[in-house]
Amino acid sequence: MLAGLGAILFSAKAIVVKFTYQHGVDALTVIGFRMMMSLPFFAAIGFYQARKARQGRLPRLTRKECLQLIFLGFIGYYLSSFLDFLGLQYISAGLERLILFLSPTFVLLLSALLLNKPISGRQWLALGLSYLGVVFVFVQDLSFSGASVLVGSAFVLASAFSYSFYLIGSGELIKRVGSTRLVAYAMSVSSIISMVHFFGVYGLQGLEQSAAVYQLSLIHAIVNTVVPTFMIMWAVARIGAPMTAQLGLLGPVSVLFLAAWLLGEPITTLQLLGTVITLSGAVVLSKRRV
Repeated sequence: MLAGLGAILFSAKAIVVKFTYQHGVDALTVIGFRMMMSLPFFAAIGFYQARKARQGRLPRLTRKECLQLIFLGFIGYYLSSFLDFLGLQYISAGLERLILFLSPTFVLLLSALLLNKPISGRQWLALGLSYLGVVFVFVQDLSFSGASVLVGSAFVLASAFSYSFYLIGSGELIKRVGSTRLVAYAMSVSSIISMVHFFGVYGLQGLEQSAAVYQLSLIHAIVNTVVPTFMIMWAVARIGAPMTAQLGLLGPVSVLFLAAWLLGEPITTLQLLGTVITLSGAVVLSKRRV
């Protein structure tokens, strides 16, 4: 439930971003405002976690763990998000979503390669069903035309790899650090890096935006960033990174219905069929062995 709902809230950011783009902002501004408004929440929770560590209620972080947290903060929600937005400048949203759906495969394969974790037949079956459903859902949106499609696809593919490494790294570190503290620290790092990038490019003039941009960015920060980030990490702590990544396939499919409701985009029979197949994959994945 945590992984599925967290993925849905994460994916719903696409709707908020579309509304934000209507006010004349670019990708860097969207990311900068998102992380700038998220930082107070993550910093407050991180401060509370640090105080518990100073009081001896939590183990102190080693130098190695601190460096790992900084690295995870960089690749997790700064690098992967920025690469994704760069890719969207060159390719269609449908192709972007399809490439991002490779993340669960990367997590499974990298876990097997780097951590010697076997891939069960049930996971392969669930993955196959999910991808088959995804193809049905988004096949109508794909556009392989354009000279820059390879560049855009490479950016999004790099984004998928970056997020996969983040999930694997957090899945191992979370055992020693704890899910809440890991999220608070890593996201604080990511927020600071994003803000440095934003202000480095636009300076204080970048803050001169309309009230609507601030309102939408606040929704983006809380509903589509802070809340689902903790939900995803709590899920990783309970069911592991591979299963969390695969259940994440539910999120982008949910955007289909959110877009129809909020943006008036049509839903076809082929898309509905794909949604049913994808949900079937999630059911197979979450069913416990007797």
